[in-house]
Amino acid sequence: MSLDFYYVPLSPPCRSVLLAARAVGAKLNLKLVDLAGGENLTPQYLKMNPQHTVPTLNDKGFALWESRAILGYLVQQYAKDDSLYPKEPKRRALVDQRLYFDIGTLYQRFGDYYYPVLFAGAAFDPEKMKKFEEAVQFLDKFLEGEKWVAGPSLTIADISIAVTLSSAEVLGFEVSARKYPNVARWYASAKTSIPGYQELNTPGLQDLKALLPAGK
Repeated sequence: MSLDFYYVPLSPPCRSVLLAARAVGAKLNLKLVDLAGGENLTPQYLKMNPQHTVPTLNDKGFALWESRAILGYLVQQYAKDDSLYPKEPKRRALVDQRLYFDIGTLYQRFGDYYYPVLFAGAAFDPEKMKKFEEAVQFLDKFLEGEKWVAGPSLTIADISIAVTLSSAEVLGFEVSARKYPNVARWYASAKTSIPGYQELNTPGLQDLKALLPAGK
């Protein structure tokens, strides 16, 4: 197996792939990408991924980017069963919906609030935080009466969303049991149920936290 994985640890999408690979038993050949140094803009990288983004997976010449697509591929190609990404149409559709919710709403609003501060020196925008809080409230509603975000068992949707939420938490967002009781309950379970969660997620979280300007 030759799975080259191009990544940076502070990136939430990159960390979700690390966790999914651990969950399915796929061994990744880790290739740290120096974005500041332009390693993702070399002719070789652009040939592999014209969007020059991380994460990027190269499986013996098959290149794939967009983390949530990579999560599904890893399960379908390398997992012993389909529990993390069920084949049954309705269960899979629910997993897909939660993944799309993550990329289009939860993670999108996380980035809208935090990334201008971390990468462009902007001030925090309270209105953008309200939008992120609304997204977490949506997640709390999804989890009413449910153990996991897409049904009765852990899936790649839990991995992706847990990484997003952990990234907000390390930057100061409180996963309050008073405001988000279902999210808080689920999040506590996710931390102990996702294989390799602390080992593979925590270092990148600390790298992300280090980008916070002093006093923020």
